[in-house]
Amino acid sequence: MIPDSAIYDELAVIFADVFMRDVALSATLSARDVAGWDSFKQIEIVMATEERFAMKFTSAELDDLRNLGDLARIVAQRGRLPGAA
Repeated sequence: MIPDSAIYDELAVIFADVFMRDVALSATLSARDVAGWDSFKQIEIVMATEERFAMKFTSAELDDLRNLGDLARIVAQRGRLPGAA
């Protein structure tokens, strides 16, 4: 399992790339908290997360995402850190 701190460090890079600015991340962060987070940005976040953590989300997992903590929990369970075997 990947430590939360490592997940959030990687997600910070993803969010900075997607939004072209630093975003203060927390487990409760959701689209309503970030200006410009629309459905297209959501797709970018999901695709970048899948690529960075070498995983694919299921449709059910995507349907259940309510905040960043939900995303981090799934990554912790099934993802791999970049460069990890």
